[in-house]
Amino acid sequence: MCPGLSHQGHRDGQRGGEGVVELGERLEYKKMLLTGDDAVAYAVKQSRVDLVAAYPITPQTVIVERIAEFAANGEFEGEFVPVESEHSAMSACVGGALTGARVFTATASQGLALMHEILYAAASMRLPMAMAVANRALNAPLNIHNDHSDIMGSRDSGWIILFSESPEEAYDRVIQAFKISESVDLPVAVNLDAFTLTHSAEIVRMLPDEVIARFVGRPPRRPTLLDERSKSFGLMALPDTYQYFKDDHYRSMEESPPSIRRVEEEYKGISGRSYEPIKKYALEDADVVMIMLGSYAGTARMAARRMRSEGHKVGVLSLGWYRPFPKREILDAVEDADTLVVMDRALSYGAPANPLMTDIITMLYEAGMRKRIINVAYGLGGGEFTEDDARTLLEYALKEGPRREFFFYYGGRE
Repeated sequence: MCPGLSHQGHRDGQRGGEGVVELGERLEYKKMLLTGDDAVAYAVKQSRVDLVAAYPITPQTVIVERIAEFAANGEFEGEFVPVESEHSAMSACVGGALTGARVFTATASQGLALMHEILYAAASMRLPMAMAVANRALNAPLNIHNDHSDIMGSRDSGWIILFSESPEEAYDRVIQAFKISESVDLPVAVNLDAFTLTHSAEIVRMLPDEVIARFVGRPPRRPTLLDERSKSFGLMALPDTYQYFKDDHYRSMEESPPSIRRVEEEYKGISGRSYEPIKKYALEDADVVMIMLGSYAGTARMAARRMRSEGHKVGVLSLGWYRPFPKREILDAVEDADTLVVMDRALSYGAPANPLMTDIITMLYEAGMRKRIINVAYGLGGGEFTEDDARTLLEYALKEGPRREFFFYYGGRE
């Protein structure tokens, strides 16, 4: 055990503040070498979850295997339900949430695609729940490695979507997800890159069980199927009313940022670890900013750090939130940059731009900003992205070029 608060911060050099423990005790971390999958499983065990329903799929399988072990050993007090498909897993979670239970599931790739129908039902019925998505490419051809095509296919289902860059951040984000979800009555998906995070081990500074238990508390009282007076959920809405349900859902997402920030601040108070809608590296005077989602942001920061030491004004911005999209924070961060390099690990076939690029262009247009933008589709199906690759792109962006460009980038090849 490590007495006191550690302030190692994220690997990009950001620190987590002074770590005031609001729960009135001297906090002790338990440092464990954990993969991302294991870290998520421990977060679920500590978060007083009532129901876990899941179906195994690589590279998420270890999450539910570990939870099943916890349940078999008496360490997990909730119900663990091994269902026959991912569609059934999400359906069981909907049923559990409708009884007021705290529920969790995990999936990846084709499994998330099979859940797709019920993702909309869970969000539209405003059901609190948390889901870990081990981001993996969709077939065909069959591929079990990382890109973001799975979650991008579900980005408009009405879920809050968060991204993590390390096993420790996945642990922290899952714990926060339960409290966020129950604060805004929307489900939350926490993303972690396949294998890069799910199967790679790093030190995770775990918080004590009792601290997490007090942080998450119990779900607030809400109408359920078990109420004495009968309730109905998910009924038919005809054209004269349907749009009002959608408007209410839309407004709830738009109004969720203060609640998410409040949970992040409360978590900082018990952990000393700071989370924001975006992570900024060397943006103050950057001429070129690389914008990313997921674990490769750390690789890009290393390249930017080396280039900074050589006098190049480059920076990196990664998103902790994807939905709701943190427009204001991104605009403030890139306002003075000349060129944005937007990195997409998914494609939007036939669209004017890929998913993250579409969001960035729309955001800039609404703000009246016109910048040079380079959209890079990279790392599909686990394609490697190295520090040298990031440097090559940043060096290219420092040169004069067309106002808008798009290209694939695989391991140093355009």
